[in-house]
Amino acid sequence: MGRVIPVYVIDPRQFEETKFGFRKTSKFRAQFLLESLRDLKNNLQELGSDLIIRIGKPEEELLKVAEAQNVLYVLASKEVTQEETSLEFELSKGLKGLNIDIELVWGATLYHVRDLPFQIKFLPDVFTEFRKKMDVHAKVRRLFSPPKELNPVGDISVGKIPSLRDLGFEETEDEMTGQFFKGGETAALERLNDFIWETENIKTYKETRNNLLGDDFSSKLSAWISLGCISPRKIYTEVKRFEKKVIKNESTYWLIFELIWRDYFHLVALKYGIRLFKRSGIQHDLKKTWKQDRKAFQKWMEGETGIPFVDANMRELKATGFMSNRGRQIVASFFTKDLKLEWWWGAIYFESVLIDYDVCSNWGNWNYIAGIGNDPLPNRYFHIMKQAERYDPDGAFVKNWIPELSGLSMEQIKAQYHSEMGVGAYPVPMMEIPKA
Repeated sequence: MGRVIPVYVIDPRQFEETKFGFRKTSKFRAQFLLESLRDLKNNLQELGSDLIIRIGKPEEELLKVAEAQNVLYVLASKEVTQEETSLEFELSKGLKGLNIDIELVWGATLYHVRDLPFQIKFLPDVFTEFRKKMDVHAKVRRLFSPPKELNPVGDISVGKIPSLRDLGFEETEDEMTGQFFKGGETAALERLNDFIWETENIKTYKETRNNLLGDDFSSKLSAWISLGCISPRKIYTEVKRFEKKVIKNESTYWLIFELIWRDYFHLVALKYGIRLFKRSGIQHDLKKTWKQDRKAFQKWMEGETGIPFVDANMRELKATGFMSNRGRQIVASFFTKDLKLEWWWGAIYFESVLIDYDVCSNWGNWNYIAGIGNDPLPNRYFHIMKQAERYDPDGAFVKNWIPELSGLSMEQIKAQYHSEMGVGAYPVPMMEIPKA
């Protein structure tokens, strides 16, 4: 067996401040990354290897390691969006000058891109059509068996995994403890086992997935998937094993259904490229207009819009780095359809704060909600009051994240919503929430 040198390069550019005053990567994502690297390092050491850490530009740091170690080739994950593919190009160009090959491996999705029953340019623009084609014509590849041992990395400085403070954050690790998500493959496998086998919560996933409070209403595996701590194929394999041994129902399929949605946005990004990030979206819609209201944007980020259901979701995000799928749809709809703000501002904020940020899913979903993406109903609208009544009928979620309202009844909270309807959309009342 040849010598494998596992390397991870922490890119300082990912932690720089955006023009909006928040970092490109927030403390939540940063902490999750550091935890994942420590877990990966431990797991590699148990196999006889180690994790080499470098801080700098990946296209430069990897070249240094490759040249110093006289490697035969570099293996890396194949990405599809512009920032990542540009880095791939720069790395490939540098390695070519050293006469070192690079192999980019497709591994981020449930289905392999080579197993699509169509060319990427013919990817359906509606998810349902895509899903039906995949259900009939595509198969999920089998998992690879993990290695039982690896050779030592050799004579090379392994480097040090930085702390949050090293990356420029004020928080320490102790101040970030107590979060639901802990980075790393070990925690990911524990969560998968708990959700499917220990609690069997997967049996009711379809019924509970839109809940807002608690740890068990959904799988919450997205953070680990997004960073590669666990693969969609591993989750799929466990679901299929559960279906064979215990039960197969709508809920077990629905978890796979969500993985297919994730695949879809990945392939949409591959098909449309940079259009995913442009103001006009993948539809290249130049007619839609958006407002550039920084004050409204700030209130939305802080959870101070005056709309309790929106504010509760935004405060949860700010405090934890997590928001439910239902919450994301609601606050994004409010952002684009009620506030009518620049949709990509919201996407950039989510990129910063969400622990489970995935470039394709995040930007694809924001295109979708803004009506410039893959939604077959371009004028889809989430009526905030109806959403609150349906998914938080007793106000438990709102009161949990807005304690200032804990003493009010639901009727009193409802009464504070503006009563007049706007033209073609729910109005945007600015309710003054009393200070605690």
